[in-house]
Amino acid sequence: MVCAESPAEFFAENKNIAGFDNPGKCLYTTVRELVENALDSAEAISELPVIEITLEEIVKSKFNSMIGLVDRERVDEALYDDYETAKAREKRLAKEARAQEIQAKNAALGKKVKEHAVSKSSKGRGEASFYRVTCRDNGRGMPHDDIPNMFGRVLSGTKYGLKQTRGKFGLGAKMALIWSKMSTGLPIEISSSMRGQNYLSFCRLDIDIHRNIPHIHLHEKRDNKDKWHGAEIQVVIEGNWTTYRSKILHYMRQMAVITPYAQFLFKFVSDAPDKNVSIKFARRTDVMPPVPVETKHHPSSVDILLIKRLIAETSKQNLMQFLQHEFVNIGKPLAERLIGEMGPEFSPKMAVKSLTDQQIVRIHQLFRQAKFDDPSGDCLSPAGEYNLRLGIIKELHPDMVATYSGSAQVFEGHPFIVEAGVSVGGKDVKQGLNIFRFANRIPLLFEQGGDVVTRTALKRISWNNYKINQTQDKIGVFVSIVSTKIPFKGTGKEYIGDDISEIASAVKSAIQQCCIQLKSKIVKKMQAREQQERKRNLSKYIPDASNAVYDVLQEMAKSHASKKKRYEEGDADILRKVSDHLITKETLYEKLTQHVEKVDYEMALEYATQTGVREEPREDIYLQSLDGKGNFFDFHSPIFVFRLFL
Repeated sequence: MVCAESPAEFFAENKNIAGFDNPGKCLYTTVRELVENALDSAEAISELPVIEITLEEIVKSKFNSMIGLVDRERVDEALYDDYETAKAREKRLAKEARAQEIQAKNAALGKKVKEHAVSKSSKGRGEASFYRVTCRDNGRGMPHDDIPNMFGRVLSGTKYGLKQTRGKFGLGAKMALIWSKMSTGLPIEISSSMRGQNYLSFCRLDIDIHRNIPHIHLHEKRDNKDKWHGAEIQVVIEGNWTTYRSKILHYMRQMAVITPYAQFLFKFVSDAPDKNVSIKFARRTDVMPPVPVETKHHPSSVDILLIKRLIAETSKQNLMQFLQHEFVNIGKPLAERLIGEMGPEFSPKMAVKSLTDQQIVRIHQLFRQAKFDDPSGDCLSPAGEYNLRLGIIKELHPDMVATYSGSAQVFEGHPFIVEAGVSVGGKDVKQGLNIFRFANRIPLLFEQGGDVVTRTALKRISWNNYKINQTQDKIGVFVSIVSTKIPFKGTGKEYIGDDISEIASAVKSAIQQCCIQLKSKIVKKMQAREQQERKRNLSKYIPDASNAVYDVLQEMAKSHASKKKRYEEGDADILRKVSDHLITKETLYEKLTQHVEKVDYEMALEYATQTGVREEPREDIYLQSLDGKGNFFDFHSPIFVFRLFL
């Protein structure tokens, strides 16, 4: 008898498809899953997220003491992967000596010196690094009795509704627990409390991978003196901070861009103080996107297997009720027309559970061929143009930024919204295109080359047409796509393919709209720069011009005094003042300077009037929200949100 493989076993054996390819990627994915779970939890109760994530490096000796393992001295050195024969050691030392000699010569010549690479033999394959990952949030928490199954049972849900979600596989911290079980054998620890609870739930558990059930070590209620609500999850895993440090920090920074209403505190703690990292990503706004709502399937988006599942799950009795209540955009008149088109063996009152496989195939074929209204985008929750702009400004401090939020569109029966931002200049931004991709408000950091955003930005946007230099300027391209179904490519779901024309067209249009806004700003900035240049050029010639004019006036004054040449009364008055030294070179210099300033001011005022800028200088400000809870309405604009308290 062959036993069926449990879902936990499947993901343990195929952990790479959930982003657990190697120790470094496992550490990154664990951080990502915990942070995204924490955001979902806080947003579900409309609480501004406050998330603390801590990575504590655990050296081998400390890890061994945690699991009760006594360190042993090596007996057979040749048995180990990092063992080096005398000949190999001599060869390595000679190579290092040559490298040091070359470095010394280059340093003497003033050339750039590269750091010497660490020899592969310096760290063996079995020299693992372990980390305690802790994530604490202020979300809704978890019901006490549900905690074991929420963490110790993979794919326990049975819902088939559609909803915009951050997760890629619906695994959350479960995959981190599976990796912990595989790499360290240590259990996960969960502390949780819900709003209004006077107790705190504590659970220590691991997972029985073969049976796909939780193995509970301790599950108890503790006193919640601080009335805290949220969750704190702690797991010890094998990882590699050195190779994935930049990816983890980039992830946190990009998460701060797309969720400026959240506060993140990231810490890396090590026994070596110089390796410690502590970064706070401060909240920039308290305007949160609405919580995504669950919606029903669009007829054109379902397959035969999903129709069978919906039939098995439905509470409706007949075919008419099933079509009306299990799908969007099918009202009673359309349902009657569809049933009539299916054939004589179908009727509105027939029992939906009695449908044969052939009849289900007929329904599917008609769904694919019939014309339906597009699904609404009301179920989606984009970041919002205001939040995207704030996030870009907060993290990159660009010289200028433009944002755009498109209307809902549809591919294969699924609604989607594309938002984009393009920035020029900024802090820690490289020259050229810097592409930031987001799917359902989470950053995508891997497999960038094949992504629709990357290909569009590189190949389909003529940057020069918008006065932007693709290679010299520091350009940030931000594109966020939200949908009930993100069409990821690859097993790891790390990028969105370039083969869906509706999405590719929407991405291009959104970036172009940002570029059009920027072009207007850049042209006006260039005009202002030209005006300043003209002022500098005029000012540069003022001394020579005032000297030349004064010399001419002196010659004219001498001619007038000797009566060799007579001038009209007005000119004669000026020449008398020159003779009496009432008009000097300094007078002319001052008058010319005043004239240049006046012309510059008039041109600047005209520029300000055209752009809607007031005469006094401006700077971005952030007004802290009022204390206390109250009823209010938010009026959204691309560049501000006006909150009216009732």
